Amino acid sequence: MLHPLQFRAFFLSLACSFLPFCAFAQDTDNGTSFGGTAYSSSVQCDILIPTDKNIGSEKIKDWALTNTFVDLSTMSSLLDFGVRFSYLKHPLPGFEQDFKGWGFPYIFLKLKYASTELTLGNFYEQFGSGFVLRLYEERSLGIDNTIMGARLTSQPLRGLTFKALTGRQRRYWVYNKAWITGADIELGLHDWISALQDQDLYLTLGASWVNKHEKDEDIFVDKTHRLNLPKFVNAFDVRLNLQKGGFCLLGEYARKSQDPSFDNGYIYKFGEVAMLSTSFSQKGMSFLFQAKRSDNMQFRSKRSATGSSSFINHLPAFAMEHTYALAALYPCATQMKGEWALQSELGYKFKKGTFLGGEYGTGLKLNFSHTRAIDRQIVNDGAKGSDGYKSNFFAWGKERYYQDLNLQIDKKLGKQLKLNFMYMNQYYNKSVMEGHGGEVSSHIFIAEGRYKINSQMTIRGELQHLNTSNDEGNWEFALAELSVLPGWMFTLGNMYNSGDTKEHYYQVYITKAEGAHRLQLGYAKTRAGYNCSGGVCRYVPRTEGFTISYNLNF
Repeated sequence: MLHPLQFRAFFLSLACSFLPFCAFAQDTDNGTSFGGTAYSSSVQCDILIPTDKNIGSEKIKDWALTNTFVDLSTMSSLLDFGVRFSYLKHPLPGFEQDFKGWGFPYIFLKLKYASTELTLGNFYEQFGSGFVLRLYEERSLGIDNTIMGARLTSQPLRGLTFKALTGRQRRYWVYNKAWITGADIELGLHDWISALQDQDLYLTLGASWVNKHEKDEDIFVDKTHRLNLPKFVNAFDVRLNLQKGGFCLLGEYARKSQDPSFDNGYIYKFGEVAMLSTSFSQKGMSFLFQAKRSDNMQFRSKRSATGSSSFINHLPAFAMEHTYALAALYPCATQMKGEWALQSELGYKFKKGTFLGGEYGTGLKLNFSHTRAIDRQIVNDGAKGSDGYKSNFFAWGKERYYQDLNLQIDKKLGKQLKLNFMYMNQYYNKSVMEGHGGEVSSHIFIAEGRYKINSQMTIRGELQHLNTSNDEGNWEFALAELSVLPGWMFTLGNMYNSGDTKEHYYQVYITKAEGAHRLQLGYAKTRAGYNCSGGVCRYVPRTEGFTISYNLNF
């Protein structure tokens, strides 16, 4: 007889397997709109049936683990309503134990009139680039920092957008006690000034303010001295965005008042971040340059929080987000305590009929990113209750965090065959990024080919090699993927450590997509490491087992 926990996991996996047929019947019979009201729903159900019960430092007792989300919403001209059901009673490996549970963590009601909207309940929002406020969901990282409260957005005049919000932020299955209040305004001057329109010039100015009100608590410097913690923390942001033709320039600066927290060792230094980004594109060529300096800009709704929870703001990583397995083996994570980050990219397309372009043209992309410490001059031994350190804005620190130089070449050799080659030279400070492990310098070589067999079948293959004398040594990766219309895909891959461990990490998947439905069955053994998106990372322990993944969107 099955244990009650096993029965619930079995029932959930069985329900997920039947969902495609139930949802398909609903979609075809009822459609997605009725009487001027539109309806939408989505289901994401990921299941792992581990064959190796030793995952990380824990021994898994459940026979199946799952993260399941169901979103339902209805939309009309005057009213929107939405709700999400989440089931993480037995979460997938790598998700914080605090995420264990199930319920309805997201529900909202939106009232709409003319150009004004009022949202009550849960909502996501971002001001500017997110330096002072970014509320978002990233399920692959276990992030959902929504606010429960009220938000007003309005466009009272052409080119003018105003936002105001207040509420409490979600932390796993509870809400932090601190209140978050903020406002944002954006003004499109090109909508007001005819001279800018005549020059095809778009100029936008923006400003934001966010306040955190958190009660005092007992944090002691020693046995007799208690910190006087600020109940109000304010953050401000100003920005300018200029566009003309293929040219774009974005400048942004944010500053945060004294915010002693666990992240910064309870020091009273002000926080700030400055960014400059410029890009240019025209047919056959593109260019990007970005620079960012951040200093003590961690901003959470709970000063004692750790991990990826309770962040009010977000600082994106200025490094290419790689999709190839070995290129993403050592990902760049934003150092919220402070960093200098630079990124530049040049793209060029050699024309058809030229020596380098050949019959179909040749694409080239060169990307470089560099992240290092800011200058720090410690004061008062960096003790609690002090300013911690001083920092010269334009001075660089001695410690390098991350560097990536990569070159990609895309070449089409015929109507059926397309090739992509990549070389990458990478430096990764594992001690900074992960807290241990020293430095890793590597050379990565990647070859990808896609061949169209006929009108219904395409095969894609990857060969990758990572060469390093650091950490675990060299890695190899091979993948073959066959897609068969309509909607079938067969994937076979293997990541092999030819250095110290001599271990294989293989994956076999069968995927079927039809209409709004996607079902994937597989067996995989995954390496312990970090999964990153936008500079935010989540540690994923080593796992092995059968996987089931179902997605519905309509």
